[in-house]
Amino acid sequence: MKFLYKHKAQISKQITPYLFLLPALIVLGLTVFYPALQAFSLSFTRYEFDITQPPQWVGLENFQKLLKDKVFWQTLQNTLLYLIGVVPILVILPLVFAILVNRKIRAINWFRLSFYTPVVISMVVAGIAWKALYTSNGLINQFLEQIGFAEGIPWLTSPQLALWSVMAVTIWKGLGYYMVIYLAGLQSIPAELYEAAALDGSDGWAKHQDITLPLMKPYLFLVAVISSISATKVFEEVFIMTRGGPLNSSKTVVYYVYEQAFNPQYLDYSYGCTIGLVLFLVILGLSLLNLRLSNSATQKNWL
Repeated sequence: MKFLYKHKAQISKQITPYLFLLPALIVLGLTVFYPALQAFSLSFTRYEFDITQPPQWVGLENFQKLLKDKVFWQTLQNTLLYLIGVVPILVILPLVFAILVNRKIRAINWFRLSFYTPVVISMVVAGIAWKALYTSNGLINQFLEQIGFAEGIPWLTSPQLALWSVMAVTIWKGLGYYMVIYLAGLQSIPAELYEAAALDGSDGWAKHQDITLPLMKPYLFLVAVISSISATKVFEEVFIMTRGGPLNSSKTVVYYVYEQAFNPQYLDYSYGCTIGLVLFLVILGLSLLNLRLSNSATQKNWL
């Protein structure tokens, strides 16, 4: 009897954690995993316009269409350019801000609040506000005119400037979020290390090169992964400010998925799922690359 009781207790101990996870797994299964599998299967079918008709199996037809789609390749190029333009700034600049606000000075909490305020603003509100600022007679152009720059710069209507203007909004809104992540890492570094570095003659920004950067590598890679995934999935800024224009110059892959699947002009759900599957593979590749680099850097630190 003691053996059976002990055996049941061990089984109960092993099962209990999964029972706590079961409600969350059910919700994830119904809202994430099942729709993802459905989208994957739809990418091999023709399912458009009349959704009352069942999907028709077409095999790799959507992927062949994708290879010949010039707009898709332009959106993929825009997304990669977005990644290159946004991620390095969101990895480096928030760390600089975190170092600046990680000081015990008067009213420092107000400085932290001012940096973090854009994070809590809705992207819809932020997008509308920045769109107004970017207009030909908006505050940005008025200020530039006052200091002698060209008049009426077409921030959102120029194919050369539209994507970069949207990038600026993404950077402005993300700085405070990543700064808080870095701030948590900085506050976990013992103050004794900086005191010892000061005794060795390492002071000012040199101490950050010797102590802060090596100890902050896990946070740097975390921010790189999160900001990379966010940059490849950018949608709200484009939808609110440019709608992918002008001439598809600011259209990203996620916006193209929305356009193909939900725009009344197309309503091609299966092709939208195909584009989404390619985007998933791109994000997966970036995540694996960042994870590999992170593990390699961690191993070097231990060695």
